[in-house]
Amino acid sequence: MFCLETYLQESEDYDVLISRAGFKECARVIDENAPEVIHVKPGEKILGARIIGIPPVSVGINEEKGTILFPYTKPCYGTAVVEIPVEAEEIAKIRKLNIN
Repeated sequence: MFCLETYLQESEDYDVLISRAGFKECARVIDENAPEVIHVKPGEKILGARIIGIPPVSVGINEEKGTILFPYTKPCYGTAVVEIPVEAEEIAKIRKLNIN
């Protein structure tokens, strides 16, 4: 099973677009940087992590790069927007969570 926390600690294959930000600011960064944006309910699991934020929560998809952008909240560190590479199958799973 994929563990996002472990991945972020052990890998360098991701980008942090903004950190220590509010939920609205994270949504704005995702909207501005992702070619495709879907919206999910707070509490949905993406890559094993529950997504929290002000509903609906924006999740960006860049199919060309094979990445997703999403808000990741870590206690004591705040919320960041992380862009992480994923397989095409994972992108398909994430699209199914779209509430629009």
